[in-house]
Amino acid sequence: MVFKDIEAVMKRHNIKLRILVIVVLVGTISGCAVTEKNTSTMQVSSIDSSTGSAKNDDFDLLEEDFAEQTVEVADPLEPLNRTMYHVNDTLYFWVVKPVSHAYTGVIPEPARTGIHNFFNNITTPVRFVNCLLQGKSEGAGTEFHRFSINTTIGILGFGDPALDQYGLGPVREDLGQTLAVYGLGDGFYIVWPLLGPSNLRDSLGMVGDWFLNPVSYVETTEAAIGISAVRYTNESSFHIDEYEAFKSMTIEPYVGMREAYIQYRHKKIQE
Repeated sequence: MVFKDIEAVMKRHNIKLRILVIVVLVGTISGCAVTEKNTSTMQVSSIDSSTGSAKNDDFDLLEEDFAEQTVEVADPLEPLNRTMYHVNDTLYFWVVKPVSHAYTGVIPEPARTGIHNFFNNITTPVRFVNCLLQGKSEGAGTEFHRFSINTTIGILGFGDPALDQYGLGPVREDLGQTLAVYGLGDGFYIVWPLLGPSNLRDSLGMVGDWFLNPVSYVETTEAAIGISAVRYTNESSFHIDEYEAFKSMTIEPYVGMREAYIQYRHKKIQE
């Protein structure tokens, strides 16, 4: 019975984490903050005296495991961050969601999938370089092979035969994770206008990753912004309404958002 309870808790935790990944993607893509996730609180029910000691030991181990995952990050800019959260949240409902709905009505899903694959392919340098910087030669090799296959057989990356035919999925590494591997801490929590939740380390990482992104070398600023807008709108079209579903799970929006982002990033770093 105890292990069934544990399994249920873990499944609930993993489901929320997957939802968090979706919302982080929507928040970054759409130029709005990620909404929040409640930190799960486990309450151990009373147990019968005959098996009490063993059950308590099992739950103690489970609680310790969750405690190890809890990371605190300073938030000295909380008043400003809260303001930015509300600004980004408003932008989502007034701009991002309507645009995404309109875009989905015009562009069929196969075309949107192709656009997604194309942008994923041209941002290979970001993942490739960060794999090398982290000493993940196997991951760098995977990214190199994915780029070679998808650029040729996949017709400039609009298809993803590297995944579909060879089982080679992208290796999700960024400079924020690289800096963490080299020992740089989170710093403090930040909510950026349009970009959503971050911290000092990940903010520096975003700047570095931008220089590894080929889109940043498009000659005119207007063209680069336009290309990025197409990419972000296309990505958000796959996740319409999931933002609200995630938001409905929260109690204290700002705190939930902060804790969810911090835990998500630390999980990515540990991987």
